[in-house]
Amino acid sequence: MTATARRMQNLADAYGAVDDCLRLQFIRDYIPGQVTYNLGEYPTRFSIKPTEYDAELLSTFADHGVGLIQIHEEWNDSMRVLGGDKFTSHDPEGLQEFVDLVHSLGMKIIPYASTGFFEITDPDFLEEWYNPGRSRLIEMYFDYAHCSPASPGWRNYILPRFERILDDYGFDGLYDDLGYRLTYEDDPLPDGHVRPAPYPHAALEDLLALVMDMCHERGGVFKCHGSPPEATMHSPTYDYLWLGEGVEDLGRMRLESRELAPYMSPCPDMSRAEVVNEDEFYLHSIPYMQFPLRVGGRPCTGERGFVPGLTYQPVETCFWTRHCYAIWDWYQTHPEGPFAYGLWDSAEGRADAQRIWLEYLDLYRPMVENGGRAWLEIRSGKLFDAEVPEDVTASLFVNTEVWLVLANYGDATQTVTSCWEWQDRRSSKHGKQWPVKPGEMLLLQRMDVATDEG
Repeated sequence: MTATARRMQNLADAYGAVDDCLRLQFIRDYIPGQVTYNLGEYPTRFSIKPTEYDAELLSTFADHGVGLIQIHEEWNDSMRVLGGDKFTSHDPEGLQEFVDLVHSLGMKIIPYASTGFFEITDPDFLEEWYNPGRSRLIEMYFDYAHCSPASPGWRNYILPRFERILDDYGFDGLYDDLGYRLTYEDDPLPDGHVRPAPYPHAALEDLLALVMDMCHERGGVFKCHGSPPEATMHSPTYDYLWLGEGVEDLGRMRLESRELAPYMSPCPDMSRAEVVNEDEFYLHSIPYMQFPLRVGGRPCTGERGFVPGLTYQPVETCFWTRHCYAIWDWYQTHPEGPFAYGLWDSAEGRADAQRIWLEYLDLYRPMVENGGRAWLEIRSGKLFDAEVPEDVTASLFVNTEVWLVLANYGDATQTVTSCWEWQDRRSSKHGKQWPVKPGEMLLLQRMDVATDEG
């Protein structure tokens, strides 16, 4: 049987075996392996120019099929203390070399941008861009206004600058730190602000659609970080949604995000979250066709939390200032690592985190190749001899091969019996009956299908 015929047969079998599921997902233009790459301790002065360390690490990521590198706000100069600004780099030559290196390894790279956040002390800032009665984001060294997507002046300011970011450096899209509160649309609009449609959040939807089109016109991708009010949106407004900030419980995050439209790029905030082990990241993501964003890159030292000449929020009242000090304390006592790699990382480095992430990525990537389909959280059908236990999620991934994911989120071992023969991809075990322990995820591959290619 040829690969094409086998794929068609696999799909026919799957459609016949599954009657109901949470979502049937067609897989198109999906980049499963993504890394947020720490460049340095902004607002200290540092070089973005790639080092041997960067070349080796980025090569490792590329060898394992990572498709997207994203860089955070340290690429620019949001406080205007290093010669750049919010939309230009403090080290343009070094940044260009870094972008070129990523491209030479076959990966895309996107930078931080924001359709909402802007430093109030910036000389370009205009108070008419936001509602002064609303809260600001005042943390560490910055005081960011939540500029309104309903402000024509704000749009006229940022949109051409976003275009220059894309075109000047050759980036492959943007990731947008929204800087938007869902309650804002309940407030009266300030003078000069316009909601372009009568429904809630219309201004945000419209602005995000413009930025997404800007990225797509250049063959790029658009990632949002925040909580777009998807239920009230009338068109897709992102390619990837990055969630996880402030999350303490990965199980709760899974339950609250499992029905969000793809593609989800979860990143549990390890400055706060607690996990039993590294496997927990994947237990709560892979069954729902999600894969955790890797927090990696250059070691984070915590120095960004106490740069001379800047005013910081007090350690006693600012979580992020306090977290920087915790990272610094760990770095001083562990100069050889393991390291943290960003503010969303645990202050204490986790030695096996990257190795385990790469191992899971190697297992996950074949399951989500373009052209495949995924039946997520199967509820009924002929695939199993009984209903899937309430605490177990079963998801089927189908292309030229067939994969089954079983995850047990309960407190007792559950047994799932399938009408098909499976093999555990991480052991030699095979069969139709599969006990799943509490907190365990099994990654299985179907065995009772023809595999010869003609």
